[in-house]
Amino acid sequence: MQALLLALLVLTETVTVWQIIALSAFLGIVNAFDMPIRQSFILEMIENKEDLGNAIALNSSMVNSARLLGPSLAGLLIAAVGEGICFLLNGLSYVAVIAALIAIKTRPRPAKPRRTNALYQLRQGFTYAFGFAPIRDILLFLGLMSLTGMPFTVLMPIFAKDILHGGPNVLGFLMGASGIGALAGALYLASRKSVLGLGKLIPLAAGCFGAGLVGFSLSRYFWLSLALMLITGFGMIVQMAASNTILQTIVDDDKRGRVMSFYTMAFVGITPLGSLLEGFAASLMGAPATLFASGLICVLGAAVFARQLPVLRKAVRPIYVKMGIIPEIAAGLHTATELTMPGKKSV
Repeated sequence: MQALLLALLVLTETVTVWQIIALSAFLGIVNAFDMPIRQSFILEMIENKEDLGNAIALNSSMVNSARLLGPSLAGLLIAAVGEGICFLLNGLSYVAVIAALIAIKTRPRPAKPRRTNALYQLRQGFTYAFGFAPIRDILLFLGLMSLTGMPFTVLMPIFAKDILHGGPNVLGFLMGASGIGALAGALYLASRKSVLGLGKLIPLAAGCFGAGLVGFSLSRYFWLSLALMLITGFGMIVQMAASNTILQTIVDDDKRGRVMSFYTMAFVGITPLGSLLEGFAASLMGAPATLFASGLICVLGAAVFARQLPVLRKAVRPIYVKMGIIPEIAAGLHTATELTMPGKKSV
């Protein structure tokens, strides 16, 4: 409805600034409900929890490829048929989305009656998420990346025009390279057999993402910038999807919706604020210096998170043993090895 209304206003040439702002605010409200529900719903569609990591990675490949490649496609459509038709096609595309949702069949799950109010549920979810170190640290780290790193796209037009001396085609290639890198990262995660080892991928991917931004901020060559955008897209999607997978795996079923709401806020809700801050910083010290500082913060954040990994693994291990991801016998042997040979590191 929102997309079709926007198309109608543009095609009839009656659109105004306040209408665009109101429709954007309405879209934000819709997404606040839609995104956490979609994230939580993935688990209900997956009968075998061992496939959860692959399912989340494939979902992330669609979402992030669309986020990165969509603007390029929209630019081509606007150049060919204008903004109004572009908005109209966007609105009509939701017919397929709604049809797909109607076609999905899942096993009915009886809802547990709750006698508490919404504020209590919210407070309980906040206490649960930020009282358990692995969930808290993943959410905070993701929020840092969303604030400082992921808004890099707002600076891309400046790099395309002023740094690389190109036009819309250069911008399209840069965003397309980032999208290809993101797709490669998602396919890599989808090919993994287990969630084990995802923890160490989070700081590695974030460091890769930050290093890509630092290198891109220093590059003055188009082909080198394209290669760095591939690295940046790869690191971004792996860090985000790995965080999502671990959260979905370790969270209690009755807290999943609330935790994924915090995940959505950390991933999507903070990014517009980061875009505002990066735009302001770029106006003061230039786009290259701003992106360099953003990438450096991401690398430092990855180093801090990596130092916390041993503590987080220790907290998550009992959950993985209970779920059967780590065999209980192997976990017992691991504990015995640590007790009898404290200097020996396990694989």
